[in-house]
Amino acid sequence: MRRRDFLKTTALGVGAAYAGTQPLGKLFATGVERFSAADLVAIGKTGIHTSRLACGTGTVGVNHSSHQSALGIQGLSDLLWRGYDQGLRFFDTADSYGTHRHVAAALKRVAREKVTVMTKSWAREPKQMRADIDRFRQELDTDYIDLLMMHCMQEGDWTERFRPAMDAISEAQEKGLIRAHGCSCHTIEALRAAAQSPWVQVLLSRINPIGSHMDASPDTVRATLAEARSSGKGIIGMKILGEGDLRNRQDEALQFALSLGILDAFTIGAENAKEQADLIRRIAAVKV
Repeated sequence: MRRRDFLKTTALGVGAAYAGTQPLGKLFATGVERFSAADLVAIGKTGIHTSRLACGTGTVGVNHSSHQSALGIQGLSDLLWRGYDQGLRFFDTADSYGTHRHVAAALKRVAREKVTVMTKSWAREPKQMRADIDRFRQELDTDYIDLLMMHCMQEGDWTERFRPAMDAISEAQEKGLIRAHGCSCHTIEALRAAAQSPWVQVLLSRINPIGSHMDASPDTVRATLAEARSSGKGIIGMKILGEGDLRNRQDEALQFALSLGILDAFTIGAENAKEQADLIRRIAAVKV
């Protein structure tokens, strides 16, 4: 399918996706949907409402460092605070990004209950998972984590293989230590398992129009995410700009993401205030 025809088809799907939240008269009378990075969106059936755009802190996030952690605690805290001041209520972090303490510094400057914090654990055993949950809350200086994700699932049978770790997360949710849970995936087999798992409440998935750093082709991933969404899972997009491969095609990438009618929200890691403001402006300019 040519990209132009694909966008036309997915744009038609937006009507169905938004029918439950948007006035039908407005939607079809104008024929145009406008978006804002600060739009308040529901993350699946979790009860969590947050901004459409998450402030990512993990550009090339490995070995407890990232481009954002390189800004230093004060620098990244300031960037997150600027985002908050512009309506961005979603902070995306992870143990492997090394940005928990940076996020903690930003949380000291805002109303905690107004911010959604998503972090991710590589733990695969229950003891390690429980330790991570306790350590993450300490590092983030918060009583609870809004979204805890199992990071970088790759095995097609992960929902069975790592059931004890998943149970540890469920126990933490019952205690009020986390609000919702899910996973990020790095193979199509793992993504399909997540889409079918009743345990997964939120899916963090790589998606962009050129298939850069994705689990499969855009069409294949889109179909898998549509299945997950139909069962009530929250869907959050990542790698929207293909880890920089779409840096010079940002409008196309954002148009694609917003046209899908599948993503509740998406995360992009700005590295400075100029990039952050540019992202917010570009999202507001998209017409579907």
